[in-house]
Amino acid sequence: MNVAVVDVGANTIRLLVAEQLADGLRAVRQSKARVGLGAEVEANGRISSAKIAEAAATVESFTSEARMLGCSRVEVIVASPGRQAANAGKLVRALATAARAPVRVLSRDEEALLAYDGATHRAPPRPGAVAVCDVGGGSTQVVIGTDAGPVWMRSVDIGSLRLTTRMLAADQPSKQEVVAARAEVERIFAGFSPPLPGSALAVGGSARAIRKVCGPVLGEDELRFAVRLLRKRSPGEVSASFGIDPERVRTMTAGALILSEVQRRLAVPLEVVSEGLREGLALALLSEASAA
Repeated sequence: MNVAVVDVGANTIRLLVAEQLADGLRAVRQSKARVGLGAEVEANGRISSAKIAEAAATVESFTSEARMLGCSRVEVIVASPGRQAANAGKLVRALATAARAPVRVLSRDEEALLAYDGATHRAPPRPGAVAVCDVGGGSTQVVIGTDAGPVWMRSVDIGSLRLTTRMLAADQPSKQEVVAARAEVERIFAGFSPPLPGSALAVGGSARAIRKVCGPVLGEDELRFAVRLLRKRSPGEVSASFGIDPERVRTMTAGALILSEVQRRLAVPLEVVSEGLREGLALALLSEASAA
């Protein structure tokens, strides 16, 4: 049995087609398209008709692909653009028409919990609580849980694309811009006081891109190195050296600064994992299908 998740985010729209295995999920197909809804939300407070049409065409293509793969359930979700755009309703209606299916705007808590479920569903046992940090384009979610499930969560309205648009618009931010952006992240996270976990996982596009530069464990030194490298080398150089999409490179400095602030407050390194929000929802869809 296959299920599909189409995830409409601030930077990209992604498709996951997955099937159930004994130890979790297997990705049957993954696709992505960079659409950039969040940049228009940040610049104008709303999404242009042209950009909505582009998003709808992408969703139509992905849902058609999923149905051709025999998916019994196709779920379309919208993350931060659905919460932050003044004309989010117009976006949702266009996506629903294109998908020929209902479209759900995730609340901050739903987004956080799905990322937690996806990241932890087959992680090995760990001592103490585990934190999951998901830095998206428009917002950041942190959930801390134990074997009994999540016990603490917060969502912060800053993400890699949003911070880049506000403070790091140049391809290579200056040292002064990075210092100012770091101070802005610290200001936004004021009052963010999580219980200290025994370990932490990082999910999302920013974390996966930074893993290619620094390795799978992001501590204070690794994240400082990432920011320094991204400031000194052009997006083209970073893309060629590490195999990262140039458009992703342009938001990596912001992503590293946000991850650095979260890591500092959690006081443990962040281990980058590949599974997150989409896998969490796919697990829920498969569970519902099995129970039906």
